[in-house]
Amino acid sequence: MARRVVITGLGTISPFGIGRDIFWSSLVNGKSGIRSIQSFDTTGYPSTIAGEVPDFDPFDFLDHKEARRMDRFQQLAVAAASLAITDARLEITPDIADMIGVMVASGIGGLGTMEESMKILLQKGPRRVGPFVVPMMITDLAAGHISIMFGAKGPNYCTTSACASSNHAIGDSFEIIKRGIANVMIAGGAEASITPLGIAAFCGARTLSTRNDEPEKASRPFDIGRDGFVMGEGSGIIILEELSHALSRGAKIYAEIVGYGATADAFHITQPDPSGQGAIRAMDMAIKEAGIQKEKVDYINAHGTSTEIGDIAETKAVKDLFGDHAYNMLISSTKSMTGHLLGAAGAIEAVACSLVVKNGVVPPTINLEIPDTECDLNYVPNNAVQKDIRFALSNSFGFGGHNASILIKRFEE
Repeated sequence: MARRVVITGLGTISPFGIGRDIFWSSLVNGKSGIRSIQSFDTTGYPSTIAGEVPDFDPFDFLDHKEARRMDRFQQLAVAAASLAITDARLEITPDIADMIGVMVASGIGGLGTMEESMKILLQKGPRRVGPFVVPMMITDLAAGHISIMFGAKGPNYCTTSACASSNHAIGDSFEIIKRGIANVMIAGGAEASITPLGIAAFCGARTLSTRNDEPEKASRPFDIGRDGFVMGEGSGIIILEELSHALSRGAKIYAEIVGYGATADAFHITQPDPSGQGAIRAMDMAIKEAGIQKEKVDYINAHGTSTEIGDIAETKAVKDLFGDHAYNMLISSTKSMTGHLLGAAGAIEAVACSLVVKNGVVPPTINLEIPDTECDLNYVPNNAVQKDIRFALSNSFGFGGHNASILIKRFEE
């Protein structure tokens, strides 16, 4: 009999603040976490807005020595993991440590550390570049730090696939547990790319919204007035657990993961395939692994970045795959409120989907005032909807043509 995989802990550090409760209440109340950037001077930048994490103090989770040896994305990951492990009431003891793994993604990694180290190199010379620069920059050290801090000795690595990174991390963790390689996986993603170079680079690619006078209204997926995505930062971590292991220790269960699909567009380095074929195959793979009919899917947390091409391509993919049922489903983009957390986006959206199926409430797509004529599905505009949701699909599509879809089910023992 196939091993079932359930979600027993949730941890978020988001543009709304610290923790699962403020994350969920902000989503269902349609609150935007987008503001003018405060962390550096944005004079001369075409885009000056982002979803920065407010009130994050790494010393609430780490001692000063540890914190100074981590990039911000690693600090965010460790903090979210701490919240998720506490939420799951998971005690990692030596007798079970070998069967507990960590897979935490990042699309870019320690960009802030790289920028600061380059300044030191140019201004003070190579001998002044510190010994911790490399472990602070590389993407795998979020997972590494979590493993070291909590004593998890099972599979430990990261996935880096742009905006699909943390969906891949969660999906791969799901498969690892199904195969019996681990009983528990600490999975998700972290990103901290709201830096001078990060914002300048995405501005240079002309992908960011320039609605600087109205930050809260800048991220508007599927709306005719959308003009690009808004950068966000943060971390989402979920505890995945084999069902009997969770039940044996009396864990509370939020939801169950039942399907995962991963494909490639093989089309363009930044643009999605307008035919949507890669996205279609990823969603279809997840549904087929779950062994259900497509018509059973009640809700999609869309990739929905608020870009002109991406929103249309995803809408087309949903319609082509689901046919008439596409018009029966609820679809929303929580990026309208959080901004786009790049490699951490799929992780906080998996948290959102877990709470959707648990609580029977679907968060809205805010700022959807005049839908694009090519985006004609029910995107839950501006106000949350109460509805019994049994199956929720979470989509993440990344630069490079990476596609990953996860199917989350309401837990039924």
